[in-house]
Amino acid sequence: MTPAAPAGGQPAGARPAGRLPAGFRWIAVRPGPPPPPARRRRPLGPTPRYQVIPRWGLVDQVAPAEPATVHARRGVSATAVRATLLAAGAIFAVAAAAHLLRYVLLLINRSILLPPLLANATLLLGILASLAAIAAVIAAAAVTTSWLIGRRALVYQRLGREDPRPEWQLWAGCVIPVVNLVLAPVFTIELAHAERSGPRLRGPITAWWIAWVVSTAVSAWAIWTSTATEPQAIADNTVTVIIAYLAGLAVVVLLWRVLDGFVRTPVERPLHRWVVVGDRDAAAGSDDRESSEPDPDGARSETQVESGDREPAA
Repeated sequence: MTPAAPAGGQPAGARPAGRLPAGFRWIAVRPGPPPPPARRRRPLGPTPRYQVIPRWGLVDQVAPAEPATVHARRGVSATAVRATLLAAGAIFAVAAAAHLLRYVLLLINRSILLPPLLANATLLLGILASLAAIAAVIAAAAVTTSWLIGRRALVYQRLGREDPRPEWQLWAGCVIPVVNLVLAPVFTIELAHAERSGPRLRGPITAWWIAWVVSTAVSAWAIWTSTATEPQAIADNTVTVIIAYLAGLAVVVLLWRVLDGFVRTPVERPLHRWVVVGDRDAAAGSDDRESSEPDPDGARSETQVESGDREPAA
């Protein structure tokens, strides 16, 4: 005898349709072959440990000093140049006065015999003044050349390049006699053009150059005639020496003006200042310049007359 069916029409112990046995579940799988298995990560090994703090990433990169800064430190200050020129001018003035006194005594000696002590003292004073003048010329040449080299190094460093002339060439061109009459003013003019102050310093540099050439010529003539033995020739040579010292004093004064023209504009603060101009102002300025230029046919075009950032109807 079979067991009676339940009220639902299913026999006893039968599972409902769609239900899985215990321990099973439905999984949605995409069509096709199964996905590849996930790759297992390779073991990384033990954690690194350091006895001290590693320094391979803590090194400071220090930029090397620029060579132009080293050259700039070799130049003397403008105050030292002024002091040297002031001392040289005073020595030239004293030397000119000493030789003027000697000339006056030569005139007096034509009619009155001078005491030997006075004559020897005047002669010794002239010799000492001449030696002091030679030392002043050497000192002024060395100091001004050193300042020129330092100034050129600073200016070219600000321009982003090195001085095109080596230091030995600057020293040789400013110290060697007769050669410095040509090269030293040329080096100074190059410095003025590098600082964009050539038009302003052209006059003082030209005046100093001419006075220096004249002073050198008069000094050379005074040295050439210094071996005279006749009274009139000695008197003429004395006058020539006085003129040479006065010309040297004029050279010092003009060189002071040239130095003052350079020092008036510091290298750290350029003479030209750049300002920001708006786009509208720049466009208006360019349109004005374009509108002022006529066409080859003699008439202006519409694009030149009208502004570029406005509509024709505006």
